[in-house]
Amino acid sequence: MIPNFTQAEKAVHYPEDRRAYLGLKPYMKIILLILLVGTVGAAWIQYLVFGLPIDPSKSFLWVKSDEPSGFPIWISLAHWINFFFLMLIIRSGLSILFDHPRLYWNNNSKPEEQWIRFTPLKIPKNKFWTAKEDARYLSPIIGLPGYKHTVGIARVWHFLTVPFFVLNGCFFVFLLFYTNQWQRLVPQSWQIIPDAWNVFVHYATFNFPVEPDGFYHYNAVQQLAYFGVIFILAPLAMLTGLAMSPAIDNRFHWYPRLFGNRQSARSIHFLVMFAFVAFIIIHVSLVAATGLVRNMNHIVMGSNDTESKTGLFLGIAIILFTIAFAFLAHWLSWNKQRSLQKLQASTNGKIWKYTINRFKAQADYKKKDITSYFWLNGKLPDSPKWKEMVDNNFADYKLKIGGLVENPVELSVEELKEMGKEQNITMHHCIQGWSGIAEWGGLPLSKIIELVKPDASVTTVAFCSFGEGLYGGIYYDTHTIDNCMKPDSILAWEMNYEPLSLEHGAPLRLRVENQLGYKMVKWIERIEFVTSAKDLGKGFGGKNEDDEYFDLMADS
Repeated sequence: MIPNFTQAEKAVHYPEDRRAYLGLKPYMKIILLILLVGTVGAAWIQYLVFGLPIDPSKSFLWVKSDEPSGFPIWISLAHWINFFFLMLIIRSGLSILFDHPRLYWNNNSKPEEQWIRFTPLKIPKNKFWTAKEDARYLSPIIGLPGYKHTVGIARVWHFLTVPFFVLNGCFFVFLLFYTNQWQRLVPQSWQIIPDAWNVFVHYATFNFPVEPDGFYHYNAVQQLAYFGVIFILAPLAMLTGLAMSPAIDNRFHWYPRLFGNRQSARSIHFLVMFAFVAFIIIHVSLVAATGLVRNMNHIVMGSNDTESKTGLFLGIAIILFTIAFAFLAHWLSWNKQRSLQKLQASTNGKIWKYTINRFKAQADYKKKDITSYFWLNGKLPDSPKWKEMVDNNFADYKLKIGGLVENPVELSVEELKEMGKEQNITMHHCIQGWSGIAEWGGLPLSKIIELVKPDASVTTVAFCSFGEGLYGGIYYDTHTIDNCMKPDSILAWEMNYEPLSLEHGAPLRLRVENQLGYKMVKWIERIEFVTSAKDLGKGFGGKNEDDEYFDLMADS
C-alpha cells in the first residue's frame, strides 16, 4: 500500500537504494561469539562429558495447595494488551532507529565509532553529507510507518503507545503483588540459578526437559525469563527512553550517565528491543511445541482444558486483530497524519507540561566533554542573497526583527555582539537519534526580547531561515516566548570558540537547549513575534511540523 507521494516526497521516502545491511564492529562479533560459546558451547560440553544433569522440572509435577494456580482474567487481559502495544512500540521504534541507522557507545556519534550499523553507505569524504541523507529505507511490513525518513509519524505512534504500555504494566504488577500470583514469577531462592542452568542444558542439547503444567508452575528458565521481561526489560526500556530526552538531559545531566551516556542509553534501548523480539519468537515457538491448545486455553480462557479449542481460536482472532490494526495504522499514517499529530501532542504534551517542564534547567557540560564530531543536517541555502553575503563574509548581513513589537530593528552581527555574549557547552539532541556536545557563543534571546518590546498578545517567536525544508519552501520554526527567555536560549555566532561555519548555520543559528535539533534554525534571515504559531505556514509551528508531522514542543 504505497502512499500517493509527490515527486519530492518520493525521492526521499522511496529511494532507489533500499539494500538491507547489518555491519558489526569486530570486537562486537568477538563478544557475541564468546557469549554463544560460553552458553550453548558450555551446555554441550557438559552434556557430552558428564551427561545430562538432573531435570529440576520433575519436582513440579506435584502441586502444593498454597501455590497460585490458574490465570485470572486480569492476567489474560494484561498479557494480550501488552502484546498489542508492544507490536506498535517495536515497529515504530524500528522506523525511528533507521532514521539514524547507527548505534554508538559514546556521545561523539562519529560514524567510524559506531558498534553496529544498518546501512551499507559509507560517509563520503570531502562532500557535504547530512544525517538525513544517511537515513535508511525500512519497509512498512517491518516498520511503522516505514519508508525512509518517516521519523515524525514513527515518533507519534511510539509516544502515543508508550503511556498505555506503562499503565498496563503498572496495573499488572499491582495485581500481581496484591494477589499470590507473584509467587509464579518471582524467584524465592538462589537455587533457581543452578536449576535454570540444568534446564537450559536440556534445551540447548535438544533433550527437552519435563514440561510442568504451566497452569500451576513454570520451570526455572521460564520463570527467570518471565521475571526478566517484566521486572528488568520493561523498566529498562522506559528508563533508557527517558535518558534520550533533551528535557531530561537539560535538567538532570546525571541521569543519562546512569547508562554511560546518551548514546549508550540509545544502544541499550535497542538491545532491550532485540531481547523483546527474541523472547517473543522463543516464547511463541515453545507455546506451540509444548501443547498449543492447552497453553492457549491457559492464557486466553484461564482454564486447564486440553480438549476445547476455544482459547486457540480466540488467540488466533486476537493475533489477526493485531495484524489488521497494523494495516489500519499504516493507512492512518498516510491519510490521517494531522489527526495523529494532534492526538499525540494533546496527550504527551500535557504529560510533559505538568511534570518535567516544571523543573529548572541545570548547569551545562564542561569543555572536556566537547565531542570531536558533529553531524551536519539541513540543505545549504540556495538563496542568491545568502550566497552573496557569503562572498563578502556577511558584511552586509542585517537580522530583521519585527512583527508585533514596539521597536522593530535590523541588526548586524557586530551590533548583536555589542549587546552582550553568553557561552554555553551543551548537548545537541537530534530527532533522528545522534547527539553531539559543543560550545556555543551568542546573544541571549532575552536581550532581543527586552530590546524590541513585544506586544502583550505575543505568545510565539518565529525564526525564519535562508535555507529550505526537505521538500522545498522556506525553513522556519517557532518557540514560545517563555521558552526563549529560559537559560541557554541564544542566537549563536560561535561554535567551539570559532566563528560559526557555513555548514553549521552561519551567520546566525538558534540554540534552545531543552529542544530537539530541528527546532534550532540555522542560517537565520529574520525573527518575527506573533500571537500564535497557527498564523504561520500550515499552522503547526514549523516547517518540519507542517510537512513531516514533527512535535511542536520537541522536548521529549
